[in-house]
Amino acid sequence: MISNFATAEEAQQAFYQAIERADLAQMMDVWAEDDDIVCIHPGGPRHTGIDEIRESWRRIFTRGPELKFKLLAERSVPGRMLSVHSVVERIAYVRGGFPPASAIATNIFVRSDDRGWKMLVHHASPIPDEQASEGPPSVLH
Repeated sequence: MISNFATAEEAQQAFYQAIERADLAQMMDVWAEDDDIVCIHPGGPRHTGIDEIRESWRRIFTRGPELKFKLLAERSVPGRMLSVHSVVERIAYVRGGFPPASAIATNIFVRSDDRGWKMLVHHASPIPDEQASEGPPSVLH
C-alpha cells in the first residue's frame, strides 16, 4: 500500500489510525522513506531511519490494538513543503485497566511531488494527567 496524502492533516489522521489498529503496514505508509526520519515514543529513546522506526512500531504492535487517541489543543504551522503540528494526545487503554495518559507530541510532515505528505518526525513526551488540560509541564532542560 502506498498512499499519497493530499494534506498533512490526512497523513496525521492515518498515523493515529495506524496506532489504534496496530497496523504496521499502514504506519509505515505514513512515513517518508528517508534515512533522516526520527521517532521518539513517550519516555523512549530516539529512533532514526526507516528500518529502526519500523522495528520500534513492530515491537509496540505485537500486543495488538490497545490504544485509543483523542487529540486536544491542536496547533499547526502549515507551509508549502513542511507542516509542523503540535498536539496533546489523550491516550486511553482498550484493555488492562490502566488509567488514561497524556502526551505532548510534535509531528512534522514533508511534501513531495510524487508521494504527497509524509511524516518526517514524531516526538512525543509524557505529561502528568493533572497538567494535560493546563498546558505543558515545567521545563526540564
